[in-house]
Amino acid sequence: MQTSAEGHLRLLQRFVDQPAQVKQIHSRLVITGHLLLNSAAAPPPSPATSTWLPTLLYNALVRSYSRSGQPHEALVLFTHMLAHRAPPNSLTFPPLVKSSVLLPSWGRPLHAQAIRRGVSWDPFIKTSFINFYARIGRLADALQVFDEIPNPCLVAWNAKLDALCRNEAMGSALSVFNSMPELDVVSWTSLISGLSSNGNFHEAIDIFRKMNLRPNEATYVSVLSSCAHLQGGGGLRKGKQIHGHLIRCESELSVFVGTAIVDLYGKTGCLRNAEKVFDRMGVRKVFTWNAMISSLACNGEERQGLGMFGEMLSNGLKPNALTFISVLTACARGQFVESGLELYRSMTKDFGLEPLMEHYGCIVDLLGRAGLLSEASEFIESMPFEPDASVLGALLGACKIHGAIDLGNRVGRKLLEIQHGQRCGRTIALWNILAESNEWNSAANLRKAIVESGIEKIPGFSFLDSL
Repeated sequence: MQTSAEGHLRLLQRFVDQPAQVKQIHSRLVITGHLLLNSAAAPPPSPATSTWLPTLLYNALVRSYSRSGQPHEALVLFTHMLAHRAPPNSLTFPPLVKSSVLLPSWGRPLHAQAIRRGVSWDPFIKTSFINFYARIGRLADALQVFDEIPNPCLVAWNAKLDALCRNEAMGSALSVFNSMPELDVVSWTSLISGLSSNGNFHEAIDIFRKMNLRPNEATYVSVLSSCAHLQGGGGLRKGKQIHGHLIRCESELSVFVGTAIVDLYGKTGCLRNAEKVFDRMGVRKVFTWNAMISSLACNGEERQGLGMFGEMLSNGLKPNALTFISVLTACARGQFVESGLELYRSMTKDFGLEPLMEHYGCIVDLLGRAGLLSEASEFIESMPFEPDASVLGALLGACKIHGAIDLGNRVGRKLLEIQHGQRCGRTIALWNILAESNEWNSAANLRKAIVESGIEKIPGFSFLDSL
């Protein structure tokens, strides 16, 4: 029995998050001709839906592909929609714009199509484009779209606030926040998250304390992250207060909030508290295990961290790139060279993950801490792309540990080249290496190079001292 177009719509709504089923329904719609206007293959629709039925079906398919993590399929389907003369409407564009964040070259053509089709005035579409331009770093375009809205609603104001926060314009974000006609939990959370992401941890906590609405999950995650990054004991004290409040007011911690608390205690040295929270969590995602492994690795329990990784695998969870950063960090700190190299190889061989710059930095740190400086240098030479400051900084740290003056000098000068005009605690640390070794002529030459390059010294800070 042939399924009607309305029946296919109901199926799409039912299986919207399931990629395999969406593709099957799409195939059936192509075969039956429901996606074509005036198709002889399709059974006649009801008069009320005859004109817009293909558009409704296309919209449902686009939304399904977008929500099921298939942005390319959603965007290509839009070109088919235009080719088959199914007229897009205001509901067509928001999921397409969301998909184009991952494929930015589609964004401007979509914007042009929305204008051409006469739907760009829709506030929801305007907000979608504000979010799109903000996420790809086009802040001026995002603000221009906002300025085109005659009477922006709260959702549009929140989109503008988020755009400013995402693009590190925190001064403007605070000004917008204070001038908004009304605020909701999204407004407060956007500002707190923006302050936290931009390193303004004290300010984020202060805004949280002034919040006069019930926080949501994202609010707690952002403020707990700020507490975790505060230097000294203040962050731990404030984080414990928030944790206590959650215990009193929430029946159960969500997996996101629970993970943020594990991360807080791990970063502030309260490993036992982190373990207690982890053990009590009913649901643990990959990122929860990552936080616990990282907490163990950073608190002197490297071998236990590797054991936790094995337990994670035995629970049927697939590690991601961040998991391997955590376990490779554990190997580097514990000087488990063979285990670290084997894990590095297994990333691609067993889990299909391509190493990122952070993974290369972990291996350089692993080899360098173990005194294998030649091997670390050769590993950097074998990288498929140029090393960044984090990779060279790991090697420079090893040079300080093992007193490798000549190699440290070469690495430091390479850092000068790639960090021209930036703050560079690593380069200042190289000057300290030379001075401590009585290499005063070399130290003087390096200091001169630092001044000429425009690198600004951070008083009292050395990256190497934190290793």
